Amino acid sequence: MDKFRMIFQFLQSNQESFMNGICGIMALASAQMYSAFDFNCPCLPHYNLAYGLGILLVPPFILFLLGFVLNNNVSMLAEEWRRPQGQREKDPAVLRYMFCSMAQRAMIAPAVWVSVTLLDGKCITCAFCTSVPVETLGNTSHPGLSQGEMKRVLARIPCKEIYNGQELIANEVAVRYLRCISQALGWCFILLMTTLAFLVRSLRPCFTQAAFLKSRYWSHYIDIERKLFDETCAEHARSFAKVCIQQFFEGMSTDLASAHCHPPRKAPADVGEAAEKLLGITDQGTMNTALKSWHRCKPPLHLHPPALPSGNGWGGGQANLLPQICCRTLCSCHFTQIPP
Repeated sequence: MDKFRMIFQFLQSNQESFMNGICGIMALASAQMYSAFDFNCPCLPHYNLAYGLGILLVPPFILFLLGFVLNNNVSMLAEEWRRPQGQREKDPAVLRYMFCSMAQRAMIAPAVWVSVTLLDGKCITCAFCTSVPVETLGNTSHPGLSQGEMKRVLARIPCKEIYNGQELIANEVAVRYLRCISQALGWCFILLMTTLAFLVRSLRPCFTQAAFLKSRYWSHYIDIERKLFDETCAEHARSFAKVCIQQFFEGMSTDLASAHCHPPRKAPADVGEAAEKLLGITDQGTMNTALKSWHRCKPPLHLHPPALPSGNGWGGGQANLLPQICCRTLCSCHFTQIPP
């Protein structure tokens, strides 16, 4: 049990490993879903093609969307794409890298479904049973069958219990022919996906190594920045709630003390530490303004250089430069001044 807990904690700490694990689980789940799926071909000329191709293509599309839904970076990508320009420029290369990274992981489960389906052969047999070359594999001289009647007979090939066209073409021959074609398509699809994965994973960084590293770095930065912002908001909310509750009970204790002539108790030390973590944001309106300012005008990705010491003290010119820069930044973002 401890080993599973350690593995789960590692996956939580490493976003890329966590998403790879989710994609692997979805791939195994897609294979299990197909094995548990009860495939029933309608064996009708106008429905076989729609049913067979629907089972082949619709579940992979659902799994592809589900891969995006389970990826935590989808909301981050949408937020980065739709946010106002503000003081931070939006890099299309970073957005493309994030989307391609999510798409590659989301394609694993659909690729497994399509591969398993083609190797099994039931969907292709159901969809294209009316296209079996009877001239080559069967007996086209069977009397009394029009073109429509022949398609109705061929449409029953997947349903062996109701097939009545043995004189036209043997059921085993038609099924074996279609299954061989399906398996050939399945192995070709696996070869194609493996080749594409190899090219994407190995050759792409070789041609655009600098751009690839830049996009990957800022993609990680956006992810880490969002996590740190959420952690800071959670810490501030916890401190805000602690101080509000303490002030409520202090007011109640003051009322009780005045009624019973008892001195009010002093605030504990942890509440004082929580008040220091509020950073001057002590009401709902100021907090809402700060959150709106973060969304509309994120700070530029440029760290101010620290002030260097001059003689026995710090240089006055550079020491006064940082408050001026911060003041101009807040004013340009239409951010209300926060009381100390």
